[in-house]
Amino acid sequence: MKKHLVLLVFLSTTFGFAQTKLVFDKRFVQCEDKWVAFKADSTGSHILGFIYIDAQAGLTLEYEGSFTIEANGKFLLKKKESQDAMKVRLKPNNVLVALIPAEKLTELGLKAVPDWLKYYKENENTVERQYRWGYMYNAWGECEKALEFLNKAYLLNPKFSGLKVELAYSYNCLQNYSKAIELLMLALKEEPITAYIVKELIYAQAKNGDVQTAEDTFNHYLPMITDTTYKAENAYNILQGYFIKKDVKNFHRWLNASDLKSDKKLLPYVERMAANLKE
Repeated sequence: MKKHLVLLVFLSTTFGFAQTKLVFDKRFVQCEDKWVAFKADSTGSHILGFIYIDAQAGLTLEYEGSFTIEANGKFLLKKKESQDAMKVRLKPNNVLVALIPAEKLTELGLKAVPDWLKYYKENENTVERQYRWGYMYNAWGECEKALEFLNKAYLLNPKFSGLKVELAYSYNCLQNYSKAIELLMLALKEEPITAYIVKELIYAQAKNGDVQTAEDTFNHYLPMITDTTYKAENAYNILQGYFIKKDVKNFHRWLNASDLKSDKKLLPYVERMAANLKE
């Protein structure tokens, strides 16, 4: 009985050792220029690949093959059958992958940085490249990561077209509204007025508690631009600002002055706020 117990403990320890080498806690957007493993299939095999960003295609996985983890914890590689590059375009979803530990890359016979990656790093230190990467990370909701690239771009050329508003988007996302407002006010002075700049400014002012200022911005700048893409969103952000302040008078005044009652998409949220203010 003791012998069986010792064997069971040994197997449990060994299995635990093998499994703890991989931690599946990273999303694709957190794995730029990293080797990753996907969760094992029914045979215990893990898909292996290198995630990078293609300037045109976005997040991409360079498929390398698969591997299994032996009882002693060793990673056993099964390379892809074809020698041709096998690329998979990735959507920035919530699928979780594991980073391959450095010591296991050596075991798998892989370089931490593949030789072919240099072709995707051309013009890496240009303002255009830094801006493009920041823009993509913002679109993926990785605003803190986006700032790394956008701040580098700002150091290279603070007057690069669209850079200030993209930086402001990151700061709005991270709830640093005063910094966003500072950048957007500069953008309005130095660049053509766009619907995107006005949208981010109204959002920042409303979230910062300056709701009347946000309303003034709406009334002042909206007649100057033909793009009405964000008009309803702007009106909603102002209304929500009054709601958060529990300013019943201005809430209803703005609701009547705006076109939000005719917006079927936003109306349920508007009605919910109005009902809560009555309680």
